[in-house]
Amino acid sequence: MSEEERIFVIHRHEARRLHWDLRLEMNGVLKSWAVPKEPPTEKGVKRLAIMVEDHPLEYANFQGVIPEGHYGAGKVEIWDKGTYKPIEVTDRKIVFQLNGEKLKGEYVLLKYDKSGENNWLFFKK
Repeated sequence: MSEEERIFVIHRHEARRLHWDLRLEMNGVLKSWAVPKEPPTEKGVKRLAIMVEDHPLEYANFQGVIPEGHYGAGKVEIWDKGTYKPIEVTDRKIVFQLNGEKLKGEYVLLKYDKSGENNWLFFKK
């Protein structure tokens, strides 16, 4: 991945359970993780981040209500948005510099389950 800045967005998603969706532009899509608790704004706070399906880039601007009966039904709003710069990207670790309105600084996504599950840790470095 190049060192150029890319877009990121975090959606606050009131579905069956309130969660935040972290989305990073990678390879022409938004790679996405569901984060059950509010994203970390300071060092020392670690959050579970569950990798979910990719979303189209256009979804970065989505806000509104997903109707009942559809996957992810509920209210979606943009919680934070901006650019990020990848620093290190492997299959098990993503280090990136966030430049958002709420989140700024170096963050890490670290895959911690070797069984093939989609569980990652999300934290500020």
